[in-house]
Amino acid sequence: MTESAVAQGNSSPSVGAVILAGGRSERFGRDKIVARLAGRPLIDHVLAAVPADWEVVVVGRPRSTARTVRWVLEDPPDGGPLAGVAAGVDTLGSEIVVVIAGDMPWVGRAGSDLVDRLRTAGPDVAAVVARDETGHTNPLLAAYRREDLEAHLPRPAHGRRAKLLLDLPHLALDVVGNAGRDVDRPEDLPCEE
Repeated sequence: MTESAVAQGNSSPSVGAVILAGGRSERFGRDKIVARLAGRPLIDHVLAAVPADWEVVVVGRPRSTARTVRWVLEDPPDGGPLAGVAAGVDTLGSEIVVVIAGDMPWVGRAGSDLVDRLRTAGPDVAAVVARDETGHTNPLLAAYRREDLEAHLPRPAHGRRAKLLLDLPHLALDVVGNAGRDVDRPEDLPCEE
């Protein structure tokens, strides 16, 4: 049990989420994080899926959201997803870090499921990574042990590929339906009514 868990009288490691909302949305043609789905911005769908007791850091330039969050920028800005993960980890204080791309509005319980699986994994497992129905593992939908993640992140992380995180000892957790799906182009979203 960690010192912070003892101080809190809790045997479960604390959990925080890094939501990646940077990037230029070049394929989408405009800021996709605020594109609307069912009347709400994509980012609000992602934030609604994060349990209320998790600390949340959103990496990107601040936008209006339904949930109060802490915003940070990677250094330098637009450094890519791995630089965003590094900026988020540097801001969070939690022992487990859940990374979720901000363009995954259907993520639902996937983040919580990843944490549940990591909590029951042995100490030799550094991460639990989502695997979609096509067999693709996504390091940007994953739960990481903070200590392992920090030790593995390249510094600087700017311009480095997020797939480097798959070098960590990890388990894959199958996610079904749209939970592992992201939005790249406007046609990835159903038409608004």
